[in-house]
Amino acid sequence: MSDIQTLRRVLGETRCLAVVGLSADELRPSHFVAKYMQAHGYRVIPVNPGYEETLGEKCYPDLASIPEKVDMVDVFRRPEQCPDIARQAVAIGARFLWLQIGVVSEAARRIAADAGLEVVMDRCIKIEHARLFGGQTRTDA
Repeated sequence: MSDIQTLRRVLGETRCLAVVGLSADELRPSHFVAKYMQAHGYRVIPVNPGYEETLGEKCYPDLASIPEKVDMVDVFRRPEQCPDIARQAVAIGARFLWLQIGVVSEAARRIAADAGLEVVMDRCIKIEHARLFGGQTRTDA
């Protein structure tokens, strides 16, 4: 799924996203992408067992530990880890699974899509948001 109308709808319907693999290191793409999304009004929930907190938010070890509703699971992990993450996204009732640029997993796509999730693969949520909604340079929060 990558047409403009679909991407715009998915981003417009998402308010809360769990970012799997979110790093506290400001130089990592996951960090500045999540910071950008926060700055544009999205609730960002970090998922990384290596941290207690990042971007001012409590960090969770896995998707099942998140105590609130998540609209989208945004993935910054290696492709071989994605099928399990897709299963977790299905289990928590997420509506969308987004695999970042360079993250391609047909197995994860199939798992999520078969359970009714919409899947975006091999695209950057920050780039797409900036392209479709503006705000390409605003990263301060």
